[in-house]
Amino acid sequence: MAKLASPSSPAADTRVPTPPSEAPGARRSGAFQSAVQYRRYYLMLSAMIAIGLLCAFGLLAYGNPMPFGTRQFWLIAERRMNAVVAMVIVAFCQAIATVAFQTVTNNRIITPSIMGFEALYRVIHTSTIFFFGAVGLTNARTLEMFVVQLLLMVGLSLVLYSWLLTSRTANMHAMLLVGIVIGGGLGSISTFMQRLLTPSEFDVLTARLFGSVNNADAEYYPIAIPLIVLAGGAIILASRALNVLSLGREATANLGLNHKRISVFILVMVSILMATSTALVGPMTFLGFLVATLAYQAANTYDHRFIFPMAFAIGFFVLTASYFVMNHVFHAQGVVSIIIELVGGTVFLIVILRKGRL
Repeated sequence: MAKLASPSSPAADTRVPTPPSEAPGARRSGAFQSAVQYRRYYLMLSAMIAIGLLCAFGLLAYGNPMPFGTRQFWLIAERRMNAVVAMVIVAFCQAIATVAFQTVTNNRIITPSIMGFEALYRVIHTSTIFFFGAVGLTNARTLEMFVVQLLLMVGLSLVLYSWLLTSRTANMHAMLLVGIVIGGGLGSISTFMQRLLTPSEFDVLTARLFGSVNNADAEYYPIAIPLIVLAGGAIILASRALNVLSLGREATANLGLNHKRISVFILVMVSILMATSTALVGPMTFLGFLVATLAYQAANTYDHRFIFPMAFAIGFFVLTASYFVMNHVFHAQGVVSIIIELVGGTVFLIVILRKGRL
């Protein structure tokens, strides 16, 4: 006769086991390996958003000479709001464009600036002051000129992407090399024209070539904001496709997706975002790389549905905190972009040295 299991024996244990996804330290399928990482992500995202909003409020209210709540206070805050809106636009463009570009190219080192957007921006402004003088550069700060810059930058990228799409022998690496050569050629042209400028004209041009939110004009926002919403929204909606793209060309094809068609679509949207950011505030070469690198570390997931919000929040935090500290602590507003580029370039070198390759 079989023995009855005692209450303390394993056979008599009728407790429902803890699901693997709920067990401490257990792995699970999904964007995060455990529930702890899931909670950590949202804590980090909430902290970035809160600090960014706090710094943005500080930019609007700190140092305002008028009493809080008065009409004069809000008039001054409204003028400062233009710079904060520019920070939101730049953070969104740089974050979304850089993360998507690195996924398409399967390389976390290069950034969209490699395609020559900033070199073209420099050529446009240098040629304007070269042919029309400092007065011409000042008068060219119009909505029409902003649209022309957008069209030229997006047109340059479309030429490269159409060649990538139609040519049978073309590949992503060849396209990137062509972009580097074009950017180098445009940079040489702008340098040659700058050597022929007078010292006063060169000073005026130099101030314009540094990336700064003060270069943005509220007149540009009715065009810039809808463009980035459409382009950025299209990339965010393609997050699942980007997750597949990150697996490589062969895996993407085996899963039933057209790798080249999706890549070109994402690159066109990236070009719109980068063209808008560059035409609005000027070149910020390493901001996107800095934001994307920090986002990968903070999000700790492969899923772009979570990487994009983290990158945007970190980008907004970096810009608002940098401008607040430099403006109100060190009183050195003009060097904010230089500090950001210095920190971003340092992070770039550290990543290169650690990886040992591009």
